[in-house]
Amino acid sequence: MNVNEFLEKWGKTLFESPLARPAPIESPPELAEIRLAVLDEVRRNCYRAGGRKVFPYEVLRVSMRGVEEARAGVFRSGYFRQYLEHEIQGGLRAENARFPERLSVEVEVTTGLPLRGEPWLTVAAESRQSSGIETTARLVVRQGEAAAPELTLDKPRSYLGREVEVYVKGGIHRRNDLAFPGESDINRSVSREHAHVEYNRATGEYRLFNDRCYARGSDCATRIVRNGVSVEVHRDSRGARLEPGDEIHLGRAVLLFER
Repeated sequence: MNVNEFLEKWGKTLFESPLARPAPIESPPELAEIRLAVLDEVRRNCYRAGGRKVFPYEVLRVSMRGVEEARAGVFRSGYFRQYLEHEIQGGLRAENARFPERLSVEVEVTTGLPLRGEPWLTVAAESRQSSGIETTARLVVRQGEAAAPELTLDKPRSYLGREVEVYVKGGIHRRNDLAFPGESDINRSVSREHAHVEYNRATGEYRLFNDRCYARGSDCATRIVRNGVSVEVHRDSRGARLEPGDEIHLGRAVLLFER
């Protein structure tokens, strides 16, 4: 089983049984090496306070060099990050350790041959320092052909729609941060100005807003699917609060909200 097959099988197991830990799957040797390096870095940076282990860092940065171009996309995928985050957080919980709620993994992949003497894999624990929105929230494309596989929600407002740039009367009216420009049936169900996500600094919430009106029962509606229940997001000034694990349906395109 190669890395891509393993991650697909692991991801399906996790999403089909979100409350249960995936059944053990024998991982490819290189993936096992990455997992071990990440967990070693976590253990190395833990300390004890009040009788409990504490891991104080918000980010584990995994840097990989010399990766074949054909395989780089696997390690840049949302599944790969989710796999590592799941393993890290699961291990810390098993040891009753305290760690930041927004603990996440960031992956940097470099193709081509590494420099002489340069390790192919490094892992570093870091604190998240940002002058903008301090967040790990992102939208991961689950269905549809988007211009990018995911979008980090690091702006006060992020726009979602069919085209990258929307023109009205010869001028640019709006730029979508995540666009579905392809000509598939799924992409055609996404409107040019379909929706946007806003971040509220006061409450720390992300809210989804429907930017278009559709006839009741339309295939192009905006919906949130949470715990198997689908709720339509109507066009109004309040929007709908997003929770981790929510599926956002833009017509037939599907995004996963992660935080």
